[in-house]
Amino acid sequence: MKMDLITNVTEYEAIAKEKLPKMVFDFYASGAEDQWTLKENRNAFSRILFRPRILVDVSKIDLTTTVLGFKISMPIMIAPTSMQKMAHPEGELATARAASAAGTIMTLSSSSTSSVEEVVSTGPGIRFFQLYVLKDRNVVAQLVRRAERAGFKAIVLTVDTPMLGRREADIKNRFTLPPNLVLKNFEGLDLGKLSVTSVGLASYVDRSLNWKDVKWLQTITSLPIIVKGVLTAEDTRIAIQAGAAGIIVSNHGARQLDYVPASIMALEEVVKAAQGRVPVFLDGGIRRGTDVFKALALGAAGVFRQMI
Repeated sequence: MKMDLITNVTEYEAIAKEKLPKMVFDFYASGAEDQWTLKENRNAFSRILFRPRILVDVSKIDLTTTVLGFKISMPIMIAPTSMQKMAHPEGELATARAASAAGTIMTLSSSSTSSVEEVVSTGPGIRFFQLYVLKDRNVVAQLVRRAERAGFKAIVLTVDTPMLGRREADIKNRFTLPPNLVLKNFEGLDLGKLSVTSVGLASYVDRSLNWKDVKWLQTITSLPIIVKGVLTAEDTRIAIQAGAAGIIVSNHGARQLDYVPASIMALEEVVKAAQGRVPVFLDGGIRRGTDVFKALALGAAGVFRQMI
């Protein structure tokens, strides 16, 4: 398919499959184990139907919204995606420029192939920093402070990865980061030789991560902390008690625990438990504007969408 004939986001996937090496495409596109949740992330949207009301004046439509006090052009933000330079030489730098041009928020993965400083050098923009808590808390503190110094506006704490999901496509492909790329945010940090394979990076993540660590993060940064990876009312209430400034309903793109609900199916439960105390966002399965509308109708304050 020619690029000028693309009419929706899904059609980019077929082009990507043609152009990217199999190992890279599978890394971006696959899920954990049977990939039931990966399919359900999409299928669940098709079971949510509209009750349209008619003869309402829609001649003036305003899509702008406010997220943590920042005004953006639409309730669609960019979710963290690691190692973007595997897909394009510009990687996260191009994503940063695109987000700024669109007037929305970019979330930079801590496992990015461009550093926080390089992303900021692309120009102005509202940016959040996604964080994995590593075993070495000194390294975590350095990452957070670098993001804060660089002008990032929030920390997006990923909480659903105490260990890496069994992503069988990556195992079959013997996934490893191409030798010409590095995880730029970890350069110069005392982590030894960083192994970026289907299982290697996970060995640095702290499996003891718990709610006390959300409190600890608040002692090392003044940035608001958004908790990403919540799927239940119980964890929603605990997150708010722990001081979370926002919650992202997410199953990690179905890449962690298979047979958990689609994010959109968990959204209403989380929204009800939050009781308006913090904004709730949705991550996962979004392909069309109708998907965004469904999320908003179920109480989301906005959605995060991966660009790769």
